[in-house]
Amino acid sequence: PSDWSLKDLHDLSEPHLDLDHPLRGPFKRLSEHENSLSQACLTLTKAARLLPTGLMVPVDPKAPNMTGVLSLNLDETALTPPQQQPLKLVARAHVPLEHSEDTIVTMFRPMDGGMEHMALIIGKPDLSKPVLMRLHSECFTGDLMASLKCDCGDQLKGAIKTIANEGGGVLLYLAQEGRGIGLPAKLKAYALQDQGFDTVDANLRLGFEVDERIFTPAIQMLKHLHIKSIRLLTNNPLKVSALKGAGFDVVERVAHHFPSNQHNDHYLTTKKARTGHLL
Repeated sequence: PSDWSLKDLHDLSEPHLDLDHPLRGPFKRLSEHENSLSQACLTLTKAARLLPTGLMVPVDPKAPNMTGVLSLNLDETALTPPQQQPLKLVARAHVPLEHSEDTIVTMFRPMDGGMEHMALIIGKPDLSKPVLMRLHSECFTGDLMASLKCDCGDQLKGAIKTIANEGGGVLLYLAQEGRGIGLPAKLKAYALQDQGFDTVDANLRLGFEVDERIFTPAIQMLKHLHIKSIRLLTNNPLKVSALKGAGFDVVERVAHHFPSNQHNDHYLTTKKARTGHLL
């Protein structure tokens, strides 16, 4: 509507605040983008770790009040999603862990200077045999704060312990907070969950896909480590498919789940029912 203020538009871009500003919808989320400009807008906002929201207004570049407006030319490089950027090795060190004192942490940084990914080389993996490994997406609330809303912390610690007990393997720690939406957006998704939305609908309502992760960083790190055959610790069949599709020999999916609690039971049930997790 033409009478909407800038504040109205800002409030509209924050779906987790819908209940604070009722009677404005319901609005329908379009899964297909109308043109390359809208796709560019969403790519840039996601790269900036913002909600995928933008306001596009047609303008006449010849109009007098358009003097000084910045013109931005976007090429394919600029629009490459952060998770598809090439990686380079930037650091490597021995870091003794609680369940594996013999651990080497290797850090990789995207060429655009984005968030780093890490490979934890636990023990002495035998590359002549299938390597036991896990792809673990970072979770600040679960991994570091022991949040009960998810099972991420249990999966991280459990994977390190399991790999160490088997003599060695690899854990890839991917900078893909909240299934790739980032920590601020994940907290907004939590706010929507408190309003009754499940973890899938919360992401969609914020304008994201159900799962924004791309496993290109994991594939690059595995190639750097010369790992070709894998026993994968996961409950997510999409991870198995992604690695197989990249040419890796996934000889076994090793189940990796832990008891639920009253705070994450619905979350785990939703993962099983709506995202195909094998729980």
